[in-house]
Amino acid sequence: MARLLPLLLLVAAATAAAATDTPERPAPWPEQFHAVLFTNLTNVSTASTGPPLRLTDLYYDWPRRRNLNLIRYQLSGDPLYDVEWNNGTSFYFDSATCRTEHFPVGVLRPDWLVDCVYLGRESTGGIDCHLWGKEGFIVYYEDVLTGRPVRWNFIDVTGIQQFVMSFEVGVVLEDDSQWQAPAHCFPDDGEGKNKVDGDHVTISSGMDAARIFRNFAGAAAF
Repeated sequence: MARLLPLLLLVAAATAAAATDTPERPAPWPEQFHAVLFTNLTNVSTASTGPPLRLTDLYYDWPRRRNLNLIRYQLSGDPLYDVEWNNGTSFYFDSATCRTEHFPVGVLRPDWLVDCVYLGRESTGGIDCHLWGKEGFIVYYEDVLTGRPVRWNFIDVTGIQQFVMSFEVGVVLEDDSQWQAPAHCFPDDGEGKNKVDGDHVTISSGMDAARIFRNFAGAAAF
């Protein structure tokens, strides 16, 4: 046992030193994953006029260049879909309404955080995290032990914060019907494509966090 003690002390010292090292960059996103996000906008009046509490199932599928945010509001049976494609087209729809938006960039790359600035370490929700800043617009919390995303804060007027409740690497949503925009996203007359009625205003207003994330992609895309 006496012979093992110096070795154990050496291992402990090396582990402690590694834990205090400043990482060069955050871990890239896995090419495919499923995450559950929690957002509370109760005290964020400028962020949205829609329901403040929401859970989002995020399916990131880089090999197929697509991304899906499946958003459920509190006690709401009809989820809101945000399907994003790499050509910059996003469809926001539920069972009755649809809105199409076009962005100058596509789906975020797995290494979209490559140019972040290291901001130090902080514990959030009892999880020790590395903090990263990107373009003075977002603060990204990364689990020190696993490299998984823990939360991100938008440092703009909305102050939106999103928390990662679960993170499953390699999970893919194979049901193509979940990715397909419904027929009412493609009106026959061509004039209703960009029409926004009262329901649309309410539903799309709940997409601020997702839209900000996509707009932010303009600074992250290559």
